[in-house]
Amino acid sequence: MKLINYFFVIFFLSINFSEAKIIKPNKTIKPIKVVEIQLDGLMKNDEPNKDNGIIQTWEFAHPNNKKFTGPIERFKEMIKGESYKILINHSGHEIKEVYLDNKKAIYEVYILGNDKKYFKFKWQVEKYLDKGPLKNCWLTTIVSQPMRITDTA
Repeated sequence: MKLINYFFVIFFLSINFSEAKIIKPNKTIKPIKVVEIQLDGLMKNDEPNKDNGIIQTWEFAHPNNKKFTGPIERFKEMIKGESYKILINHSGHEIKEVYLDNKKAIYEVYILGNDKKYFKFKWQVEKYLDKGPLKNCWLTTIVSQPMRITDTA
């Protein structure tokens, strides 16, 4: 009986550890990695749980952006809306650095949607300089409206 109980404990612990954990901002994460973390999450939005990718993206949103977009439920609605839904479960992405200094980084992000259409976004991250646990963390401050580029052949 003890062996069976032990098996179930190990089984349930392994289920919890196998779920993707939300990565929290920290000052060791480089600006391009912030964008990669967000895009990778959005590309597999519902893995392992519904809207996990949106929640991951929210974690790296600058506090000033969170004030503008509202609470997480409103942010989810915004990401699933017309302008940004192309990011949800997209087929692929490419990130190109446009500008980088010690406080701000700007990237062009190219998204291949599931509908085989390409879109480009301007994605800006800035180092958080206020006090608190986010001090010196890179956080997203701007994601532009998508610009349609072309369809694939």
